[in-house]
Amino acid sequence: MKKIIMFLVITMQIMVLAACGNEEKQKEDKEAEKATATSIPDSLEEPVEIEFWHAMTGGLEETLKTITDKFNQSQENIEVTLVSQGSYGDLSQKLMASAKAGDAPVMTQAYEDWMTQYIDNDLIADLTPYIEHEKHGWSEDELNDIVEVFRKANTWEDKMYGVPFNKSTEVLYYNEDMLADNDLEVPTTWEEYKQAAEKLTTEKDGTSIVGLGFENSIGLSFPTYVRQTGGKTIDAEENKVTFDTPEAKTALEFLNGMFAEGHARLAGEDGYMSGPFGRGDVAMYVGSSAGISFVGAEAESKINWSVAPLPKGKEAATAFQGTNLTMFNSASEEEKLAAWEYMKFLTSKEQTVYWAKSTGYVPVRDSALNTDEWKQYIQENPEFGVAASQFDAGYYDPNIKGKSGIQEVLDKEIQAVLLQEKTVEDGLKDIQKDAQNAVDKANK
Repeated sequence: MKKIIMFLVITMQIMVLAACGNEEKQKEDKEAEKATATSIPDSLEEPVEIEFWHAMTGGLEETLKTITDKFNQSQENIEVTLVSQGSYGDLSQKLMASAKAGDAPVMTQAYEDWMTQYIDNDLIADLTPYIEHEKHGWSEDELNDIVEVFRKANTWEDKMYGVPFNKSTEVLYYNEDMLADNDLEVPTTWEEYKQAAEKLTTEKDGTSIVGLGFENSIGLSFPTYVRQTGGKTIDAEENKVTFDTPEAKTALEFLNGMFAEGHARLAGEDGYMSGPFGRGDVAMYVGSSAGISFVGAEAESKINWSVAPLPKGKEAATAFQGTNLTMFNSASEEEKLAAWEYMKFLTSKEQTVYWAKSTGYVPVRDSALNTDEWKQYIQENPEFGVAASQFDAGYYDPNIKGKSGIQEVLDKEIQAVLLQEKTVEDGLKDIQKDAQNAVDKANK
């Protein structure tokens, strides 16, 4: 009996200590936020120059330059200089190298898995004090106007470390004439998807046509198909991946069946599926909504095409991808405030509409979808409105350590299965093992 009483006493003491510890941590967090908020300048007394590192090229870079020039001309104290770092891979490497050298830029584009690494190393700033700042921040309505899935994707333990920038999702591109010639409606379900891929796989004028195409990076999209079966691929609370499951098997068997039967293909040596689709070698293909301008260029004077939402399985689901805007802790308080003002401008209702119209990325504010300008634009260019129509089906995978490692494994193993180099069962087992190893390694 004494042992039981002693056990209960010790247990109660542990619980009290844990509660005190949590309260102390919460108190420290609040004090840190308060200190950050008070360190934000009330105004910029002298001109401030900042660099924004990015990976935009071609027309995307030109549009970003137009918006940035407009911002620079809108006020006197902030000058933003755009610094292109090439591809996203180049940008990622240069950011990490500059951060280690103590010479990081003031702000940058960054994917969520990059940001997780930066947060773990205390490299980027918590934007919450700026968002909540009485003078410089957003009102509650302005914050909640950011599309919900984007707010959640930029939040780590109730703190926002980024704001959404160039966001897109996958859509179904289809050849209008090929569907009409085969008496097919645009597929909306997995069954219709499969039947259309089969029927559209044919020959025309001596040319082989494949019904359905996917980008080489289809592995990164695989979690979407698992979601559409009602499953998930990451358990954030347990730091576990869940790929070797009945739901994942159903998803991979569905995709693999079309490849095994010759009704689907990857971009392969073409690099991107917009090329084969534009010249009529593929009747339908799944690709990023940000690729609309590229599809248009490839298909001009060759085919009639349009865009539709992703067909759904048990439920609708689509991942919204793309980078966010974040700023580094190494910047001065004045530089951080300048970066925050620029972030607000880039994500304002007016600028996000202009960005979406010019690039194919989606507006990041709900209010933008209701402007007369956007409504008229998508009425005249309906393909640009499809991605945003999928907001209700949008999801994001939790921001856990090792996420980039998971993506590397998926990119490799899903392709191996679809190219018939591995069975579905072996592919899922290897994904489960290697992806979990990546997570465990990152959490050591």
